[in-house]
Amino acid sequence: VINLLDTPGHRDFSEDTYRVLAAADAAVMVLDAAKGIEPQTLKLFEVCKSRNMPLISFINKWDRPGRDPLDLIDEIEQQIGVVPTPVTWPVGIAGDFRGVIDRQSGDFVRFTRTARGATEAPEEIVEAGRAEVEEAEAWSTAMEETGILDAIGADHDTELFLAGETTPLLFGSALTNFGVRLLLDTVVDLVPPPAPRPDAKGEPRPIDSPFSGFVFKVQANMDPAHRDRIAFFRVCSGVFERGMTVTHDGTGKPFGTKYAHTVHGQDRETIDEAFPGDIVGLVNATDFRIGDTIWQDQSVTYDGIPSFAPEHFSVARVRDTGRFKQFRKGISQLDEEGVVQVLRDPDIGDQAPVLAAVGPMQFEVAVHRLENEFGAPVELNPTSYKVCRRTDEASAPTLRAMQGVDVLVRSDGTHLALFESPYWLDRLAADQPELVLEKLIAEG
Repeated sequence: VINLLDTPGHRDFSEDTYRVLAAADAAVMVLDAAKGIEPQTLKLFEVCKSRNMPLISFINKWDRPGRDPLDLIDEIEQQIGVVPTPVTWPVGIAGDFRGVIDRQSGDFVRFTRTARGATEAPEEIVEAGRAEVEEAEAWSTAMEETGILDAIGADHDTELFLAGETTPLLFGSALTNFGVRLLLDTVVDLVPPPAPRPDAKGEPRPIDSPFSGFVFKVQANMDPAHRDRIAFFRVCSGVFERGMTVTHDGTGKPFGTKYAHTVHGQDRETIDEAFPGDIVGLVNATDFRIGDTIWQDQSVTYDGIPSFAPEHFSVARVRDTGRFKQFRKGISQLDEEGVVQVLRDPDIGDQAPVLAAVGPMQFEVAVHRLENEFGAPVELNPTSYKVCRRTDEASAPTLRAMQGVDVLVRSDGTHLALFESPYWLDRLAADQPELVLEKLIAEG
């Protein structure tokens, strides 16, 4: 069984991608043949690289005009620091896609177009001699390019792939289903099986140990008819059986798992049994938070998932004070899901919290959901804060007394110092080293 987890492809949602990577064994990075590595997706590549996550790359939309394939693989290596090792190579320039050369077998895989990719694209395996005659110049160009790849040693190396140093590369067109089968075959062949997960002390927990799981995503109102809340976890060790009672490590409380599902879009199926690497959704696990551990029989605590450094800050106020209860419930839920970080002034509470986000599109999602799911239309007012750092309660009074600085508290109790000027922050860190000003992950 292969579990595929889809994530947003925009840098504004890179924090969500980071959480999903905590539950994955490898990642497939999809690039546009015409655009290559876009600025808004570069951060996602950097996230994968920072975790030494094995990467498989797929250059999509080769049936449309695009860039030179050799230029694209150079860009991948230069910008994200992993070496592409093409598994397939296109025959025909972008926009005139004939098929691909399977570099392992040397065969030409010719594709036949289907109506908007509604079915699997028929493939024809063509021997090299016949392909040379039928594809003429396109074949000759592709053979010259693969000759360059052979000369520079751009061949798959399992050890380097698993270390996150190289990335197997494929070409295709998802819309027409060209190359998708080869991509899925590569996932099956190359992605490593589930491995023992290190606990908070750095000691790997064997996968045949008693059951344990790691919560990496929480989502409310996936089914508007039921208004429920689902906590998704990865099975890290042992066997999960629906109905078993597990211990929520954060609270020490037992939790019954009667309502366990697998989820695909809006479709749900009850799951009775799951094994290491499988993803399970628990309905109405209201105490579960992102980064929590659950276990049975033998206790374990896995490291949580750190929050990204927010770069955008806006004050949220409910437009209709009669809807304050719904507003308060809504921002609490969005905070738990990680849609935005909710920062509060202890003296004000939820009257006018500051919403903090990696990118402005997170605000759009928050505003839409508050109005449509919780019935609490809000107005957002941007602040002048540009950067924040983690601080502590002892440093807070000194920082609050400074102009252009405020200290707010996150729901987990973390104190964040917000600064209007990054230059003042740098000067302050140099002049008053006794103040706690710790960087957050993925700052900048």
